[in-house]
Order: sequence, then structure tokens, then C-alpha cells
Amino acid sequence: MAFRKKNEKLLLYKPDILIITECESDIKLKFDKLIARPNNFYWYGDNENKGIGVFSYSEYKFELIEQFNPKFKYIIPLKVKSDTDEFILFVIWAMDNKENYEARYIAQVWLAINYYNDLLDKPSILIGDFNSNKIWDKKKRLGNHTDVVNFLKQKKINSLYHNQFNEKQGEESIHTFFLQKNIKKSYHIDYCFASENFLLKGYKFTIGNYEDWISLSDHVPIFIELNS
Repeated sequence: MAFRKKNEKLLLYKPDILIITECESDIKLKFDKLIARPNNFYWYGDNENKGIGVFSYSEYKFELIEQFNPKFKYIIPLKVKSDTDEFILFVIWAMDNKENYEARYIAQVWLAINYYNDLLDKPSILIGDFNSNKIWDKKKRLGNHTDVVNFLKQKKINSLYHNQFNEKQGEESIHTFFLQKNIKKSYHIDYCFASENFLLKGYKFTIGNYEDWISLSDHVPIFIELNS
């Protein structure tokens, strides 16, 4: 939250696309005053203090896909286009569901990818805070973490982290979330899954260091460099 107070450190990396969960709307961000104006910006949320923000500091532009189902309100399917590229970007912030306990967190992702099944046949990236890990598979859900991973694998969509570091789901050596900002309470719950063609062209996956980022958030950023 309060990204307007934290943006400078991330913008030093000159991202082509920047994805922020728990992000303020443009009303709060005050482009040109508090944060550099992006070339294109998409925001979705019920509360102007806390939604999903997607920024383009490059030629990429965003368009909400017509099939968007607000039932899965924080799993946002965007068409990302430039003069030479086009792909589907699913921005994910897996949320609690107080009305249906079994449809919360990773179950929300499970229901959404089944709903968007046909879209996943196109070049796709799914990225964000999944609030999930295989270690919690036994919790009662409509679909668990392993179900999601296996479904995406059938679509030839795989986790960039696990592919690069050759680690198994649930056995991650590098963590992305620190409960109460405590380094001893850490988990790997942020992911980037991408279609096979992205993997074949080559990429680099990096996770920010706890010491460098913990003053700003209980999550550290993930950085994805994709070859054109």
C-alpha cells in the first residue's frame, strides 16, 4: 500500500511493465507529482487505496479482455500489445472469500483458470501474489496449489522460478513473503507462470533481497527479464 511513497526505488530498474498489488488508484498516485507518469496504466479495485495497478513504461498497452468475470475480481485478464508483441497477462492477487470459505485464495485461482481455459491456449503470463504454496495443499479448498500447477502444466504453462532453479513446488529455497516482516516466518507465495514459448526464448528470474526491501513491504519484488 501507499505506493506513491515507495515507487522511486522500483522505477530505478526502468521496468517495461510494472505490476503492483494492493496498489492505489491514479487519484492517489497523482502522476507527474508523486510518481512518474506511465505511458499506459490499468487499475482495478473497489477501494481507491487498495487494488491492482499495472503500469507500462514502454510501448506496451493494456486492454481488459471481454471475457473478464468480476466474480474473480482480483484475477485480471489483460491483452498486452505493442507493435511487435501480443500476449495475455493475468494479474493475480488471490484473496480471501468470506462468503465461501472453500473458494478463497488458491481456490479462487483454480476457479478462474478453469473459467478462462480457452484464453490459456494463447501465449500467456500469470503473475502476482497467489497467497499459496504446495505446503498448504491439505487445507479444504475447491482446488489446491498442486491442482493449479498441474492444470497450467497441461497448457504448457510453467513456473519460471521452478524451471530456472530446478526446484520442486513446496521446496523453494528463496522466499517472497515475510509474515509480520519477520525473516523467520517466510514463505514462497508469489509466482510467475508463463507459456512455453517464453521459456524457450530465454529469461532471467530474480527475487529481491529481504534486507533491501523489507522496510517497504512484507513481500519482496520479483523481477522477470524476458527475451523478445
